[in-house]
Amino acid sequence: MKNRTLFRWLAAALLSGAACASLAAGQEAAPAGAPATNSVPAVAPAVAPAVAAAVPNDYIIGPGDTLQVFVWRNAELTTTVPVRPDGKISTPLVEDMVAVGKTPSGLARDIEKVLGDYVRSPQVNVIVTQPASVFSQVKIIGQVSKPQALAYREGMTVLDAVLAVGGLAPFAAGNRARLVRTVNGVATEKRIKLGDLVNDGDMKQNVLLKPGDVLLVPESRF
Repeated sequence: MKNRTLFRWLAAALLSGAACASLAAGQEAAPAGAPATNSVPAVAPAVAPAVAAAVPNDYIIGPGDTLQVFVWRNAELTTTVPVRPDGKISTPLVEDMVAVGKTPSGLARDIEKVLGDYVRSPQVNVIVTQPASVFSQVKIIGQVSKPQALAYREGMTVLDAVLAVGGLAPFAAGNRARLVRTVNGVATEKRIKLGDLVNDGDMKQNVLLKPGDVLLVPESRF
């Protein structure tokens, strides 16, 4: 009886040792760089996606803008180009195409016409990735802390612009501010009561801005 018990104890010890040896061998045989079972998984580095600037559909392209010209199913024709000071761009198979004064969709259709001589049924998409021309700016001048031209973004409001230039100056006549907007070559003016907006929270004065708008803030009269 004692011999049988001793034999069972020895067998259990041998099996336990074999299991430990097998586990250790498995860890040693793991491929280089493989994480241990009790290690914390490595966190993949964050990659910032390419973000296109938000511009309205009727955005007018101007000198200095950066455009991505995407030609579907033709990666070799897809490129990113700046609009030159002469208002033109050059892409593969399309030389000196006038871009200034056009919308992105209008430019895409013009590029398709040229590519049609080389590619069957080309489909082109033009994206303004970096609006930088005067057509994409909003100017705030007069009695504000830091008069300047701001890069326009989709959904930009009067309050956004005023805050971006540091607010109204001490002697600003905020309620006599004017918003000048040019549409089809004709300049129009709209009265904006910035004093009521900034001091009293009158959100009716917080109108949406458009590229090319000019906000004029006059000085108080004494």
